[in-house]
Amino acid sequence: MEQARHKHLAIVVIRIFLAATMIIHAVARINAGGVAPFGEFLTISGFPLGFYLAWAITIFEIVGGIVLAVGYFVPVLALIFAIQLIMGIVLVHAKEGWFVVGLGRNGMEYSVLLIVSLLAIAFAHYEPDRRRRF
Repeated sequence: MEQARHKHLAIVVIRIFLAATMIIHAVARINAGGVAPFGEFLTISGFPLGFYLAWAITIFEIVGGIVLAVGYFVPVLALIFAIQLIMGIVLVHAKEGWFVVGLGRNGMEYSVLLIVSLLAIAFAHYEPDRRRRF
C-alpha cells in the first residue's frame, strides 16, 4: 500500500510539472509579445486565422494546464498537449535535428521528452469505466 502511494505521488508530481511547463510557456509568450508573431508563423505555415489560433492555443495552454495540474481530464488533456508538441516538432524542431543545446540548437529532444511524459501520465490516469474524472 505504501509503495502504491509513492507511485501515485510520483505521477502527480510529474503531472504538475508538465502542466506548469505548458502554463509557463503560454504566459511567457504573452509577456514577450509573442502571440501575434506566433499567429503570423501559423498563417505562413498554412493555418487559417493564425492570429486567433495562436490566442486559442495560448489560452488553452493556460486553462488546460491548470485543469491538468488539478487532475481533471488528464488523459484527454495530455493527449492534446502531446499532439500540440508533435506539431511543434513537425513545424519547427525536426529540421533543427535532435539536440536542443550542445551538439545542436532548437532540436526536438525536449519536446520528445515532454511528449513521452505526457503520454505516460495519460496512461497512468486512464480508467475506462470512470465517468466524471478521467
